[in-house]
Amino acid sequence: MSRFFLIACAATLAVFVLNGQKGGYQSPLEKLPLPPPEQPIPYSHKLHVGQLSLECKHCHELDRDGFFMLFPSEEKCMECHSAVKTDSPHIQKLAEHAKSGEAIEWAQIYRVPDYVWFAHESHTADGISCDTCHGPVAEREVMFKEKATNMVSCMACHAKHRAPNDCDFCHDPG
Repeated sequence: MSRFFLIACAATLAVFVLNGQKGGYQSPLEKLPLPPPEQPIPYSHKLHVGQLSLECKHCHELDRDGFFMLFPSEEKCMECHSAVKTDSPHIQKLAEHAKSGEAIEWAQIYRVPDYVWFAHESHTADGISCDTCHGPVAEREVMFKEKATNMVSCMACHAKHRAPNDCDFCHDPG
């Protein structure tokens, strides 16, 4: 491991511990909640998850490596919407995308930096529910970032669930 990496880890842990004693550290870079981004097609998690009881994994499938939860494919949406709300201009737009094979470019709301190793599969396998990191999705008409995804929030969650907090557990020391 590089000397710089070890010093950065030690400094970060010191800040985490010291600020944790003062009631918790909130990254100054994440002033939450963030306003909801404009999406190409309106989508209500409150309706689909809250009222219709769809599970997150029904629409959001894992990528083949188990790291990312993917946006639902247009074909997945059309499993229901080929018969439901077909007169809606938004569903017609969805159907056009499904027919042409052109993916809808949804605005991503949650993302960890590329230098962080994070796998949805291992978290869900350990019983961490989606709302732990994404908030009460079933109550949201529109999605917005309301939970921090910074290092301190992840480390606090790891501490709470007795998961490793070593620097090289989530970062490649290179």
